[in-house]
Amino acid sequence: MQTGSALTDIGRVIQLSVAPVFLITGISGLLSVLSSRLGRTIDRSRVLHALPDHEETRDDIHNELSVLSRRAKLIYRAMTLATTSALLICFVIVSLFISAFASFPIGAVIAVLFVAAVIALIAALVLFLREVFLATRALRIQPS
Repeated sequence: MQTGSALTDIGRVIQLSVAPVFLITGISGLLSVLSSRLGRTIDRSRVLHALPDHEETRDDIHNELSVLSRRAKLIYRAMTLATTSALLICFVIVSLFISAFASFPIGAVIAVLFVAAVIALIAALVLFLREVFLATRALRIQPS
């Protein structure tokens, strides 16, 4: 009977870990968007650095590079927090499996890890939103 009980416990832990796995999938989508935006920011800064130095455009280029630098820093921090969130969720999943076979309760550890992961994800999303605001504020669309 012990084997059936262990199998049931494993099945229950796998069911509990499905929701965090979906959260990791969502975070991976966010990381993909962030890395794409970071790449575009870096590409644009390279283009600006390659432009010939003319006195009449120097200030405009410097201002745009300044905005691109701030955007890149925001994206980098958002990526760091999103990755931290995903890692914490991985620790939640590992803790769920450990708790199924350990004799000591680690429910509080799981709760703290999950709350920390959600806080890191919230912070990453806030930084992403700040970067989007910065990008749209600096956007200059000129009529044709």
